[in-house]
Amino acid sequence: MEWSKLLCGDRIRPIARREGSQDLRSEFEKDYHRIIGSASFRRLQDKTQVFPLDQSDFVRTRLTHSLEVSSFCKSLGQNIARKIVTDIRDESFDPSYQQDICDILQCAGLLHDIGNPPFGHFGETAIREWFKENLPRLEYVSDDGNTGKLVDILNPQMQNDFYHFEGNTQALRVVSKLHYLVDEHGMNLTKALLATIIKYPVSSLEVDKNSPDICCHKMGYYYADRELFRNIEDSCGLNGRRHPLTYILEAADDIAYRTADIEDSYKKGRISFDVLTRELENRCFEDLSDSGYRLLIDTLKYRYGKGIEHGVSDPGEYAVSNWIVAIQGKLIYLATESFVKHYDEIMSGSFGQELLEGTEGKHIVDALGDIAVKYTFNSEPILKIEVSADRILSYLLDKLVPAAVYYDTDIKLRPIDSRMISLISENYKKIYHIYSRDTSEKEKLYLRLLLVTDYVCGMTDSYAKRLYQELNGLVI
Repeated sequence: MEWSKLLCGDRIRPIARREGSQDLRSEFEKDYHRIIGSASFRRLQDKTQVFPLDQSDFVRTRLTHSLEVSSFCKSLGQNIARKIVTDIRDESFDPSYQQDICDILQCAGLLHDIGNPPFGHFGETAIREWFKENLPRLEYVSDDGNTGKLVDILNPQMQNDFYHFEGNTQALRVVSKLHYLVDEHGMNLTKALLATIIKYPVSSLEVDKNSPDICCHKMGYYYADRELFRNIEDSCGLNGRRHPLTYILEAADDIAYRTADIEDSYKKGRISFDVLTRELENRCFEDLSDSGYRLLIDTLKYRYGKGIEHGVSDPGEYAVSNWIVAIQGKLIYLATESFVKHYDEIMSGSFGQELLEGTEGKHIVDALGDIAVKYTFNSEPILKIEVSADRILSYLLDKLVPAAVYYDTDIKLRPIDSRMISLISENYKKIYHIYSRDTSEKEKLYLRLLLVTDYVCGMTDSYAKRLYQELNGLVI
């Protein structure tokens, strides 16, 4: 892979450059302002990070999480780009690329969760499970009047797109199609940025969760977006591999959410200073060969002592907050060094693991993740919310999918189905009509099912909850 192609500033719809323009921004800086000004980005403020529908001003949402990931992306980009110039000395890497890398990564951090449905990652699970359970049961009357199973009409990739549904995959649809800014090309962002947010460059038919190569652990693009994916891949010279900047985006995301989950859990009273210290000490005892845990514990206790010394009202909170900042700095350093160490593998497309894998940072993020799962994700309030989220999303899909199946066909919709279709955004329906034009009956059916997931994924937590209540007569 070559940086001159990887940093492709072209867009799917070319934009004419006007002579005498006073706009001195690079194409990637323009991307940043398109994202910040979008409604799709603003909706992240009402989407779950850890604690669904939480009223606290402190607890993170998808919006604040995305801002943090964007910040870490920029820091990692600055460090790594400088290392490429000063340490690796890749002659094909022009010094001017340093700023471009930072700008692309900063934008990618803002976008990485923009396709997530309401209620966090559990929302993704609920949508996948609904389709696995219900899609094989649905019947369909074709144009010739024959009745059969709906799945017999869809090709294998179309079916698997719903069985492997992912917010990561949905992000590409949001920014390239669904965000109707000017036309059917969405935000019309640069191809380098689009390539960076595609974490898994495989179709739903190529997903292999047991593969040693993380690049095929999840689906990266829908059947509906296959031509777009090939366009991006060809323009950036990826040859079926991940964009190098995607590894940096993934590391920034891991650093942000692993550390934030601990801080949010402390603020919500799910863990205490003593519990956090004890959990780290247990890991230190279990793995005597790893001095990293000992250092983590010593640093945490040192921060606690400083809190007492400064006379703060809650030395535990002071310790955890400052300790988290120190850990973030260490993880940024470790991810930077790992990228440099594996530079040749990354650029050749043969690197198939996370940047923190095989480093001390892997022990740190695993420990923080295990603690968050034990004391927060498996806590009663979160489990109750997840059960409620499943009920809400299942109900909406129960009503929307049957309505969409015969939308835009010669079969007259039932009154209830026509009302459900009327709830879907006119922009989303416009996108459906544009991309379904002159396609087969099979592809139109598939795109109508995608219309439903597009609508559901665009919902905020509050909107999904309110719509469920209104449709069940609970709010009038």
